[in-house]
Amino acid sequence: MPEYELVFVVQPGLEEEPLTALVNKVSQTISDLQGQVRQIEPWGKRRLAYPIKKYREGFYYLMLLELPASAVRSLDRTLRLTEDVIRHLIVRKDETKE
Repeated sequence: MPEYELVFVVQPGLEEEPLTALVNKVSQTISDLQGQVRQIEPWGKRRLAYPIKKYREGFYYLMLLELPASAVRSLDRTLRLTEDVIRHLIVRKDETKE
């Protein structure tokens, strides 16, 4: 199964409990799509390079995951429809050839 990196930015107004619930929801969505989350790295609250939806800051998260290639579009759509996620990026990791 291909490996991906998912980086998403969450609006800064969320408290700790809803923020944790959102991360769990994203993880559950990946599991529902027959994927597997390898690692979740919270990067914390950071200033954005430019305003997005009138926000100047956001909580950044990095997820390393395995996901079938056919499920990437569904994950992308789910993240776009999640109101608290203000920006996301899914990138396939290249396999290193030695």
